[in-house]
Parts: sequence; structure tokens; C-alpha cells
Amino acid sequence: QVQLVESGGGMVQIGGSLRLSCAASDRTFSTYAMAWFRQASGKEREFVSAISLNGRSTYYADSVKGRFTISRVNAKNTVYLQMNSLKPEDTAVYYCAARPFTVTTNRNYDYWGQGTQVTVSS
Repeated sequence: QVQLVESGGGMVQIGGSLRLSCAASDRTFSTYAMAWFRQASGKEREFVSAISLNGRSTYYADSVKGRFTISRVNAKNTVYLQMNSLKPEDTAVYYCAARPFTVTTNRNYDYWGQGTQVTVSS
């Protein structure tokens, strides 16, 4: 059982930046593909970004491409999401997710964090 704990959310102004972190409890973190999803109020959870085991392959939703960057440090069991040029439509609860080995952009992940709120306001 992998436990995931997100941090780094908060309130930021339009155009600002935040960096989310997700710490995993499992020492085999390097065998998990990792992803970030988000869910705005009243909407379905949607894919944001994903990263392969070694970090060499990354994937982004069109809505965040060029603004968000996913990365991971396997030695720290942590995945990050750097979010720049934030917009009001980025407001959502952001979830970290993990699945063994194979990265995917759909919601078929085995483990999920509790989420962290990101609010972008004017």
C-alpha cells in the first residue's frame, strides 16, 4: 500500500506560481509511474500531468502545457508539479496518483493522495 501526501497548495494571484509536492511512503517509489490530476468544484477529475519511472518521459494536458512542469526525485520519494502563469481556471483540488510501472494519462491509477487545494484569484 502506497501512501501519498500532497503539499504546497494555497491561494495565489493570477499569473503567480506554486509548487506542489507529493511524498510517497513506499521505498520502491522508483517503480511507480506518477501523475497529477485536478478536480474543480462541480466538475470531473481531470488529468494534468504524468511522469515515467525515471523521469525521462513527461505528459501534459493541453490546458497546462508550457506553464506546468512535472518532475521527480526518486531518492526523496517525491514528485513535484511546478505551476507558473496560473489562471483562475486552474483553481481546483490537485491530487497525486501512482501506479506500478506504466504511465498513463487516464484515471487508472492505483493510489491517490488526499488532495491539496489551489485557488487562483484576482
